[in-house]
Amino acid sequence: MLELNKSGTDRSEPGRLPAQGAGPDARPADGSPGTGAAAAPERVPLRPYLIVGAILCGLYFLYSYLQYARFGSPSWDLGIFEQEVRAYANFQAPIVDIKGPGYLILGDHFSPIVALLAPLYWIWPSAEALLFAQAAFFALGAVIVGRTMQQLLGGRSGLCATVAYGLSWGIQEAVKSDFHEIAFAVPLLALVCRALLLKRWTAAVLWSLPLVLVKEDLGATVAVVGFLLFVYGRRLQGALLAAFGVAAFVVTLVVLIPAASSAGTYDYWQKIEKNGEQDVSMLDSVLGVLNSSVKIEMLVFLIGITAFMALRSPLTLLIVPTLGWRLLSQDSNHWGMVWHYSAILMPVLFLAMADGVRRSRDSHRPWLASYAKAAVPVAVAVAVAMTQHLPLRDLLRPETYRTDDARIQAARAALDAIPVGSRVETDITLMAHLTSDRTVYWIGGAPGTAPDIVAINMDFGWARPIQDPVAYAQQLHPEARYRLKQRSGSFVVMERTTPEPETAEGRDARG
Repeated sequence: MLELNKSGTDRSEPGRLPAQGAGPDARPADGSPGTGAAAAPERVPLRPYLIVGAILCGLYFLYSYLQYARFGSPSWDLGIFEQEVRAYANFQAPIVDIKGPGYLILGDHFSPIVALLAPLYWIWPSAEALLFAQAAFFALGAVIVGRTMQQLLGGRSGLCATVAYGLSWGIQEAVKSDFHEIAFAVPLLALVCRALLLKRWTAAVLWSLPLVLVKEDLGATVAVVGFLLFVYGRRLQGALLAAFGVAAFVVTLVVLIPAASSAGTYDYWQKIEKNGEQDVSMLDSVLGVLNSSVKIEMLVFLIGITAFMALRSPLTLLIVPTLGWRLLSQDSNHWGMVWHYSAILMPVLFLAMADGVRRSRDSHRPWLASYAKAAVPVAVAVAVAMTQHLPLRDLLRPETYRTDDARIQAARAALDAIPVGSRVETDITLMAHLTSDRTVYWIGGAPGTAPDIVAINMDFGWARPIQDPVAYAQQLHPEARYRLKQRSGSFVVMERTTPEPETAEGRDARG
């Protein structure tokens, strides 16, 4: 993947930067500052970065695996994505029953690129395969960022940047959040930024195009890539790419997603238009983009992890579309530093830092030129210091590796009581452990289906405590009767005792 960045106008040798001019005040054609002595051609070996990348991949997957093995999934997303990948692997439409019986997931988020995981799923049909793929994608992003940094800045800045990026809070929080489709965007955006910085314009265009298949909002990011190409003097390429990005963004949100959705609309508009049941005008959303300390904290730490040097680069414009919808959203989950939403910003910001350092080294402001020399070590120090409050710190705690406590044994006993091939309605705790070989519904989200099994974790954190689990199952499905099959700890498994109700489709088939 790295070598595709040779395309475009650059014809330098692999691992070398094109010559930028004779003196420290030379300026490239795009108007960016020269790099002085740091721009001298330098061969950058790939092996050290692959080694560091492999270590990071191992750390990410170890954390994800242990969280999965301890039944600690933070949301239903891992189960959702496994159902989607399982459907693709079976050459079926991506139906995700967790979102609702027969729900076509492309009507929720437009992420057809997830189908590329089907071959891995053939080999390893488990949610763990998705966790490993995400770990590999994140580590690949670190390799691209670090190697590009060394090509731009020289010295040991590349390996330092790889560590800082690999430990950045956006990546760590995404690892904690289990698998999401944005894992594909992380290395793609790293390659886009690399190509822009190395003036490999055609490569920048080619790496941008698949982003529209990752998630519906990334068409706007592609449009910004086109804008940057236009500013850098590649006017035709930039204009065409910007037009493509805008068109993809509009068509996906207005045509493709509504066509796949049973509701005929893009549901996530409501995240901007409604605060609970209260309507919010677009003007109020815009005026409220900085109305929370959580938002401000997130913005400060976004730039702070780069020692604030990302502000010196126009690449930072690439984070505006993602930040835009997050700050406009009325959903507080989108505002802060948790979940996976900031992962795609990390490669952009770290490569913007590289560009900012390069631009600042020849600054006529002595303080800025001096600070530029220290920026990368500062970023490493920030990343290491923050890690004591971030997910990967748990890998230093012995209790993280205990997968045989009473709760985990009870969860495993509940899994053993659920027959392979059955239809199961359950909560988040067991969900991702069932999706590989059962049909799984979200608890309370499958009325009229009378699933074979209802399995719940009584300690899940229900809004109202469940006193009688059997009565609760029959309340969810009055068309059926259930009995207690197995109870271990807080986990309760109930099985249907009445025949499966005949569906409308079955009645129609019989005439």
